[in-house]
Amino acid sequence: MMNVKTMAEWAQAGEVPEVLFWVGCAGSFDDRAKKVTIAFARLLDRAGVRYAVLGPEESCTGDPAKRAGNEFLFQMQAMTNIEVLNGYGVQKVVTTCPHCFNTLKNEYPALGGQYTVMHHTQFLDELLKTGRLKVEGGQFEGLKITYHDPCYLGRANGEYEAPRALLQSLEADLVEMKRCKSKGFCCGAGGAQMFKEPEPGREDVNIARTREALETGAAVVAAGCPFCNTMLTDGVKHQGREAQVKVYDVAELIEQSYRSDKPAS
Repeated sequence: MMNVKTMAEWAQAGEVPEVLFWVGCAGSFDDRAKKVTIAFARLLDRAGVRYAVLGPEESCTGDPAKRAGNEFLFQMQAMTNIEVLNGYGVQKVVTTCPHCFNTLKNEYPALGGQYTVMHHTQFLDELLKTGRLKVEGGQFEGLKITYHDPCYLGRANGEYEAPRALLQSLEADLVEMKRCKSKGFCCGAGGAQMFKEPEPGREDVNIARTREALETGAAVVAAGCPFCNTMLTDGVKHQGREAQVKVYDVAELIEQSYRSDKPAS
């Protein structure tokens, strides 16, 4: 049983956590993304990080509304969150969602929300480099893993190395897709496309991207975004390869390194 304290509980005790873990809508309500939330929280506990969540005080960052063109709704949602964050004096935020990361980091400052914002792979990489977190096991050695760059982490914010450094720490065989890093290809969920049916075309974007991942021969497709995770998982199922190829968040793979079971063969 995990005991994760809220910002309200920290404040009531007169203490300040090291970082606020912004869980996000997917991490809170989507059953698949909840597993990533738990894996990341376990890693924070293992590293001895003093962290908090907002719990019921956390609301959507407003990213889907903004990408869909509803600026008014976005600003309403953002201002509500900023009022809560500033009320607690939050300075550092970490999130497992690149969409939340991009919005909190780049769009909240103009509305009065000035925070140090990190993606969870950046934060885990920092914990690894400072020795607060150590990767154990060896069951990943030689396992072929390919990594899909989320648009809002990679091309939008220039972060390509942190997730790869984490995967390399597993001693896995990291194989790159033809389109990767600054030339990466979208999973098909960005720009609020996650919440609507795709426009008619020759092929759905997530199917095309999944095919590129499968062409690497990897047994695991690593993701760093709940939307990417969903789209790639659906793509693997569409290809009938779900028994051979697994899709995991980077945090899940690091957390699994402490166990004896191998995630895929």
